[in-house]
Amino acid sequence: MGRLGGSLLLLVALLAAAAAAAASPEESSAQVEDTAPAQHASVEAAAVSAQQQQQHHHQEQHILPRPLVIELPSSAAPPDEAFEEELPLEVRCASWRLAAEANNLAPWRAVPAECAPHVRDYVTGVAYRADLDLVARESAAYARAAPRGDDGRDAWIFDIDETLLSNLPYYADHGYGLELFDHHAFDEWVERADAPAIPSSLKLYKEVRELGFKTFLLTGRSEAHRGVTVENLNKQGFHDWDKLILRQAVDRNKTAMTYKSEKRKEMEAEGYRILGNSGDQWSDLLGSSVAVRSFKLPNPMYYIP
Repeated sequence: MGRLGGSLLLLVALLAAAAAAAASPEESSAQVEDTAPAQHASVEAAAVSAQQQQQHHHQEQHILPRPLVIELPSSAAPPDEAFEEELPLEVRCASWRLAAEANNLAPWRAVPAECAPHVRDYVTGVAYRADLDLVARESAAYARAAPRGDDGRDAWIFDIDETLLSNLPYYADHGYGLELFDHHAFDEWVERADAPAIPSSLKLYKEVRELGFKTFLLTGRSEAHRGVTVENLNKQGFHDWDKLILRQAVDRNKTAMTYKSEKRKEMEAEGYRILGNSGDQWSDLLGSSVAVRSFKLPNPMYYIP
């Protein structure tokens, strides 16, 4: 109430006492004698209450605001591991695949054993084909709308493996990523020149060329495989690229991201504008001298840093 409230209470009590005394001399005398102690106690109590409220209000003005309290999960809630165990295997593996595609996993060497059937069903089923088609359609829409110069220096970069050509026949014999990568076995597959084209990528490749982009094929394959790579690409309908860039001996110990960043930097030094880049690995797309737009194709079978 504050000081004003306390003063009002005291004034009301005094006026009541004066009115009682004016009513009848005899009655007032008796009433005053009977009620004076009670009135006095009431006035004192009101004054004390007003003083306490004033002190409490004064204290509240100096108390700091209550800090934000973060409610932690109840200790009765199951830990993350227990929650994951309760999920169906298909859900856990779909989450793993999403995390792999979004580059949210630490570098991984092979598909988890329990998820190998999930990955097999995905890459051999309609979902993988639908995902590839969607990436190609979005890429083509961007290519058609991208502002281009009239100097012939607008470039689009394509990776090869799992971007233009599919190695699913090889991975079908190696657990769809369940087995650790075997360079020797994969090189033998490459030398057969039998990798089929990814249909949506072939369509995108042709449209990009028709739009006037310079097409650079930038692959982690070694220079020793140039002949079989050209043979394989031509058999599958890929023709007339502007550059085919493969790893030289000096690139052997570089990560894919370092190697491809350096090659893109060389393109820019030659005056090219890298408007688009298509690859199945984040290392195809990240690093330096990145494209204006990059398009990630799905690949849950292997990871290349």
